[in-house]
Amino acid sequence: MLTPMFTARKIILHSPVSDHARLAGFVERCLADGVSLIAILGPGAEELEETIDWLVIGDGSDPSRFLTTSSHKDETFDDVLNMVQMWESEHGWAIEEVRL
Repeated sequence: MLTPMFTARKIILHSPVSDHARLAGFVERCLADGVSLIAILGPGAEELEETIDWLVIGDGSDPSRFLTTSSHKDETFDDVLNMVQMWESEHGWAIEEVRL
């Protein structure tokens, strides 16, 4: 059994990623831990979102591989935090910031 890496189901991922070798493992851990949203903040957010989407989809054969992504290249941290707080707010899930 894997020990959960994330205590939160909503993640703010800072872009750019400094260690792309860790990205695939990060996405797999998000899927395993039931992360609902990865909001990507900063320069290159759109490209990073696309990369993550392809890592989630894989070959498309497993419909259980799902999480939502969003990109926010020109938004402030506070704006992104507000959006993430509103995401499935009825659950009261915590938010975690990640830098890779």
